Amino acid sequence: MGEFDFFQFIIEHLNYGWIFFLMLLESTVIPVPSELVVSPAAYFAAEDGQLNIWLIILYGTLGADCGATINYIAGRYLGRPIIYRFANSKWGKMCLLNQEKVEKSEKYFDKNGATATLTGRLIPGIRHLISIPAGMARMNFWRFLFFTTLGAGVWNCILAALGWWLNSFVPREELEATIDRYSEYIKYVILGLVALAIIYFVGKYLVKRSKEKRNKE
Repeated sequence: MGEFDFFQFIIEHLNYGWIFFLMLLESTVIPVPSELVVSPAAYFAAEDGQLNIWLIILYGTLGADCGATINYIAGRYLGRPIIYRFANSKWGKMCLLNQEKVEKSEKYFDKNGATATLTGRLIPGIRHLISIPAGMARMNFWRFLFFTTLGAGVWNCILAALGWWLNSFVPREELEATIDRYSEYIKYVILGLVALAIIYFVGKYLVKRSKEKRNKE
């Protein structure tokens, strides 16, 4: 039996059910690359119209919501010791997981609060784990779901737009390599935008605190 080709599997199973399921897995701890799910689906939607790009985004986002909810529930009801134990187990390692990655997502959540479930959905290495500290912190579920949906929706729109655009000039045999290359560019841009957003809100908060302090004096 030859080596499993994930990308070829995606091409052969392009339907809304698989998009939903794979994006669900991507939002848990299973290392499914979302850019190799949504972007190819959008690519072929532009090519033959058998899939609708808006439904691709919808099913991808619903799948992400369900996967994130699983992580949220795990974080809320299993607790940190069990999460760490799993992360350090052989099963955790098979999922490319370790305690350091979970701690990194916790620090990001602690630093950015509830909005981390929005911005964290756009950051590589944080995206699929940010729901765990949200559950640990017992964040209001509906607020968590709102920010998760918003973040996942934005990410899926970006990936779908990439796939649709690539259809205009990239042949099928070069699609996987091209998606990988452009995904890296997108990640760097998003990291930059998130950093700027954090700087803006922290600056705004500090200015507000400074004004309140002066008013009290």
